[in-house]
Amino acid sequence: MPAYLDVLHAKGSDANDRRRVSAAMAADAFENFLLQYSAGKPLESLSAELESIVAFFEQSAKYEREFENEPRFPPLRFSELAHYERVMQLIGLCYLLHRRDLLQRVAALFDGAFAAKDTLYEDILAYELNDRFDLDVWYHDTPYRDIINSFYRETPHESIADLERYLKSWYPSMQDAPWHDSHLRMSKGGGGYFGYWSIEAAAAVYLLDIDDSSFREHLVYPKDLVDFARSVNGDLKLIQFS
Repeated sequence: MPAYLDVLHAKGSDANDRRRVSAAMAADAFENFLLQYSAGKPLESLSAELESIVAFFEQSAKYEREFENEPRFPPLRFSELAHYERVMQLIGLCYLLHRRDLLQRVAALFDGAFAAKDTLYEDILAYELNDRFDLDVWYHDTPYRDIINSFYRETPHESIADLERYLKSWYPSMQDAPWHDSHLRMSKGGGGYFGYWSIEAAAAVYLLDIDDSSFREHLVYPKDLVDFARSVNGDLKLIQFS
């Protein structure tokens, strides 16, 4: 981060420099956060650190908006699959790590550009935030149709089947994401692998309060996040924030 900060605060930096560097800082911070999760860092600690991740995206939004001269410009674009997935993961983490207090800040990053434009975004936020939008449109049909359907089923069995399909299709559908297959590059001396986690699937399980026993061992399903979310029963007093 020091090199980034040097550019960000350099006297000769311009709006484009600040935009590019702040976006890179947010991306690196989020990937490092996922790496820490993959490495087994205590979830209580990650819960406390999630606010700093939101702050990095707020900084990115600030400089994106400065560069675009548009006060509603988002730090991530829903039209780009990898960006959209990051947004879903970020929202999901707010629920699973019991940081619902951050959801209003996350919504403020994206509502200006994307409120009332994506069903999954609205459906997940509606579990905590009031006055969300009821609509039937979304940005990416693959793989998200199944997880969207899971929120509208009449029985838990149907929702479970949706999420099983979603988890099977999630990773293959991300082949255009820059992190896809990054574990293969590690064997060649490259870096960048920080784990493959369908965090929004875990958030759906938690919010819908359904049985995940049929897919708990799926490679991309972060079952311990669901267990953590359920174990503390939403009581923020049980988590010590630094």
